[in-house]
Amino acid sequence: MITTDDGVRIHVETSGDESLPVVMFSNSLALSLAMWDAQMPAFGERFRIVRYDDRGHGKSDAPKGPYTIDRLGRDVLCVIDGLGLDRVNWIGLSKGGMLGMWLGSNAPERLEKLVLADTSPHMPPAELWAGRAKTAREKGLGVLAQATLERWFTPSFFETHPEEIERIRRLILATPPEGYASSCEALGAMDQRDDLAGITTPTLAVVGADDPGTTPAVVKGIADAIPGATLAVLPQASHLCNIEQPGLFNRAVLDFLTV
Repeated sequence: MITTDDGVRIHVETSGDESLPVVMFSNSLALSLAMWDAQMPAFGERFRIVRYDDRGHGKSDAPKGPYTIDRLGRDVLCVIDGLGLDRVNWIGLSKGGMLGMWLGSNAPERLEKLVLADTSPHMPPAELWAGRAKTAREKGLGVLAQATLERWFTPSFFETHPEEIERIRRLILATPPEGYASSCEALGAMDQRDDLAGITTPTLAVVGADDPGTTPAVVKGIADAIPGATLAVLPQASHLCNIEQPGLFNRAVLDFLTV
């Protein structure tokens, strides 16, 4: 556990040779660091790996909100400092990608390279996120889980990988309702669109071709806005493209990070 500047304990796991470059993975809304399990073997051969549970998720504390993207970004800096690291390669999906954009704008000196997967700098309408937050607080995440899974995976993956679907469902259900709700409110209030042009960190944007939320067009817009950024669109994948197409995701990201 690493304690932030406002007293919140963040759960962190590290692995690999400390002499290797560092890659840091950041989870999406409603999941934990376990969402990156399929990346561990391939990345562990070349990097020291840092995974953490974002505030309100996994084994980290879930204090009452409000949360903001700025607060969640400063949590990341507390983790990096707590581990005594100078710079990291950042891989963030969805909310984790939003934090990557924040780091690129606010702490570029802490980044080597930036991978932004299935994400967006702006997620209107705020009312949608307020509604999900209200539902989570009043009824729990159980009533949200099925619709969430259907947005995150293609129908064919549902049919062929029932055990993985159930694993992700369990991670959703284990997320503290207040952590989920406060994070929803942070996403609803976020607008980083004007910050993208100022990001100078080498950036790869990745998206599942079938992502209905942070669509290929949205992620292409990120790549177009960040100077020099490149885009990888992964076929037959929805929002959690790192899980649905781990081989393609790993290859695209490793090729980018190791050039």
